[in-house]
Amino acid sequence: MKYARPTVADIPAYDEIIDVRSPGEFAEDHIPGAINCPVLDDAQRAEVGTLYKQVSPFEAKKLGAALVSENIARHLKERFLNKPKQWKPLIYCWRGGDRSGSMTTILRAIGWSAGQLDGGYKAWRGHTVERLIARPAEMQFVVIGGPTGSAKTRLLQALARQGEQVLDLETLASHKGSVLGTLPGQPQPPQKWFETCVLQQLEAFDPARPVYVEAESRKIGRIHLPEGLIERIRLGECIQIDASLDARVTFLQDDYDYFIQDPARLQRRLEALRNLHSREVMNQWETLIQAGDWPGIVRDLLEKHYDPLYRRSQDRNFARQADATVFATDDLSTVGIERLAAAIIQSRRAQMA
Repeated sequence: MKYARPTVADIPAYDEIIDVRSPGEFAEDHIPGAINCPVLDDAQRAEVGTLYKQVSPFEAKKLGAALVSENIARHLKERFLNKPKQWKPLIYCWRGGDRSGSMTTILRAIGWSAGQLDGGYKAWRGHTVERLIARPAEMQFVVIGGPTGSAKTRLLQALARQGEQVLDLETLASHKGSVLGTLPGQPQPPQKWFETCVLQQLEAFDPARPVYVEAESRKIGRIHLPEGLIERIRLGECIQIDASLDARVTFLQDDYDYFIQDPARLQRRLEALRNLHSREVMNQWETLIQAGDWPGIVRDLLEKHYDPLYRRSQDRNFARQADATVFATDDLSTVGIERLAAAIIQSRRAQMA
């Protein structure tokens, strides 16, 4: 008996979402909350695909069916035997074909109300792309700007602790957004998974309330911001953090303390700036690093690289930058950042009153 296949809109009606694609496909992107129960692992999928191309579809289907049956049997024993009769899982593969169909057929034969997602992951991805255009247009963004070392990400986190809606793009991208922004031991997520996580946060926000976000370029490390999102952010209300140079130097020494533990890593990262600065400047930075003069290297990097770069780009990308509300501070300690967040909230509420 045929049954109507569920669509992306029906996802909330299911108890569990099961992604039967290979672990590699799952790692690249998946529906949030889904568990991975591959009916073919990465090596098996490659083996079947090779057989399909080099021998025949018939031979590939025979091998594929045997492997899929073995894997589904293992998942049943290891993950599903304790599920009650009322359990209602949603199954999906790449495009809603044989892989998800095989598991759905078996689970329904057992007696569970399993659904096979119409269009599979491709339908979910299409939904994500569409919503990343539509959803940002519904948001009111408040953009936090300021030169490098102004503790913008920490400020966003303080705003979130104080009850505000915050889209922390650098945390989602696992990168601090500059040539020195790579985080040790934290690889950046795949592009598609980043976009899924961004959408998940946007969908949770109340459009009637502002969303605080940091002023970003189009890329954070190797991650590209969705076009609809960056264009909407650049139309947002602007707030400018005017932190003293001394406060920024102190903050950056703490925020990038892993470079103090590994000076050679800092030197390697600075090689990316060699085409932008004279040999004299590069040699001076190397001397400061070798001497362990961390306040000196931070201050010099700000004065000779980051601050001039920021001044050149300050008014170019954000339509309302000229009307930004400025908050000056000489304290970027934890307490100082919390105080700054409270002042921003109070100021905006006063403006809206």
